[in-house]
Amino acid sequence: MKKAVETDAAPAAIGPYSQAVEHGDLVFCSGQIGIDPLSGKLVDGGIEVETRRVLENLREVLKAAGLKFANVVKTTVFLVDLGEFEIVNRIYGEHFNAPYPARSTVQVSALPRDARVEIEAFARR
Repeated sequence: MKKAVETDAAPAAIGPYSQAVEHGDLVFCSGQIGIDPLSGKLVDGGIEVETRRVLENLREVLKAAGLKFANVVKTTVFLVDLGEFEIVNRIYGEHFNAPYPARSTVQVSALPRDARVEIEAFARR
């Protein structure tokens, strides 16, 4: 019943996990950080550039599952610095439309590869 979702258009998993997993009509997307899928490196340019890359990566994983941002029902945003929330929130708002997904935002002490933001998503067909 469980099926992995994989795409070369988003960064490969950097551990023993799938980019996303389908189960029935649900798709659980692993957290994405601002890694460029071609270079495999975290993008330079600060929180705005990083957030845009995170959402591009997430879009590609959803696309590989045949979905769009409109299918997302819940996200979790992990930030190293909640002081950067307004920037992340503005860019996030450029990608999602009403009715917006439910969302949690939490500050964390660190993220993989020294990323500043990570976003995971749950979607439904």
